[in-house]
Amino acid sequence: MSRINELIQEKCPNGVEYKKLKEIGDTFTGLSGKCKNDFTDGNSRYITYTNIYNNPAVRLDLDDKVVVANNENQNKLEYGDILVAGSSENLEDSGMISVVCDKPKENIYLNSFCFGFRLNKEFRDRLIPGFSKHIFRNITFRNQILSCSFGVTRYNLNKKRFLDLTIPVPPIEVQKEIVRILDKFGELEAELEAELEARKSQYKFWREKIFSKDDNLMAIGYLLESKGYIRGPFGSALVKADMVSEGMPVYEQQHAIYNHRDFRYFITLDKAKKLERFSIKPNDLIISCSGTVGKVSVILDNDPKGIINQALLILRLNKKLIMPKYMKYYLESPLGYRSITANTNKSAQVNIASRDAIEKIMIPVPPLEEQERIMNILDKFDALVNDITEGIPAEIELRRQQYDYYRNKLLSFEELPVN
Repeated sequence: MSRINELIQEKCPNGVEYKKLKEIGDTFTGLSGKCKNDFTDGNSRYITYTNIYNNPAVRLDLDDKVVVANNENQNKLEYGDILVAGSSENLEDSGMISVVCDKPKENIYLNSFCFGFRLNKEFRDRLIPGFSKHIFRNITFRNQILSCSFGVTRYNLNKKRFLDLTIPVPPIEVQKEIVRILDKFGELEAELEAELEARKSQYKFWREKIFSKDDNLMAIGYLLESKGYIRGPFGSALVKADMVSEGMPVYEQQHAIYNHRDFRYFITLDKAKKLERFSIKPNDLIISCSGTVGKVSVILDNDPKGIINQALLILRLNKKLIMPKYMKYYLESPLGYRSITANTNKSAQVNIASRDAIEKIMIPVPPLEEQERIMNILDKFDALVNDITEGIPAEIELRRQQYDYYRNKLLSFEELPVN
């Protein structure tokens, strides 16, 4: 940080020049005249909205391809181009920007839902791409972007107002030092991401190895309590008109998918009595049955009492034979997940298979002591790769917060007074 201060005192002691975008370049359009078929078996790479959204420095190596004929007049990407996602489903994501930081080795094009900004000749030498990728995601510029985004169900960026936005253009030496500092945070995060992927592969390997044994195989139906297979109420048993502002919570698919306990819907206690068959109990497994099939959550002792809706299934296990969390780990393992999805109906709306098919799934069931040992091992792996409060995900989040802090600090310049 002291080196930055020295450079600022040496190169720009009175402040940094700020420029409107229209003073330093102009916009260009993405692909035009393309239909759905052009994106099948394409011959040229193009940059997608997702690529821009996910990467401050756009990736040029992804195999997103489009058909472009030799005689077509389409804008090709150049080194230093600034790519803008012109619309978004929510305001916070509007106008995300990615920069071409590597020289393209082939013709690469831009998605038609995005637009580009190309520096003019003077500023190609005054604004380095590595600096651009940081400045255009800095909080100050992001706030400017949000001020010129409009919409209701979808937010679009006004190009004319975009060109009136301003950015600081410090001397090249200052830009390079800032890039050196901020890129180190990116390198550290990339190392952690690589370690996380390695740990996830290791976790997957051990789950597959543990649950692929052929010892003590038992059918899921055998492991259930009497009447322990409970599919949510169908038809008119539970409808939107039954919902009230407060009362007995209704467990939905999202409670299995995301393992949270925030509720949108409630029914009266009288209605809950009529649907008592569908009430959850501690240690029940709730499983998502449509859309995102096979996600599992264990009902804990302190979870609110409630009933399930039609998109969930309860498995109520015989705890003398199997621990609920052991069954959860099995169903979430590659082998267990394949067992559920292999029995899924092939309809447009993907649903879990029949009761008979689920109850016939065979799983290895070691003694309870061994189940507990396995759960302890998998708990450690799970915390390491999934828990955002500890392990690698927590460290990645910390690095991102540090990067955001230093980016905002380093890219806040005193403006040079205009004569």
